[in-house]
Amino acid sequence: MKTRIVRIGNSQGIRIPKPLLEQAGLPEEVNLRAESGRIVITPASAPRSGWAEAAAAAHANADDTLLDAPTVTRFDLEEWTW
Repeated sequence: MKTRIVRIGNSQGIRIPKPLLEQAGLPEEVNLRAESGRIVITPASAPRSGWAEAAAAAHANADDTLLDAPTVTRFDLEEWTW
């Protein structure tokens, strides 16, 4: 499918036919990146997507321990009360 680059305000853009967008299954928000001789459009990923699965996998592998050992302070020993 061929299209033209058109002026849109102070920018330029292309019109993507609705059937092509439906076929691609792209959401309303996308990422654009330039590669040699092309512009690539990909679905935008949500912030922190995949974190829950990664945390569950780390827990399943017993790889979710603290990086540093807890340290006891004077506050813990003398001032803190439950």
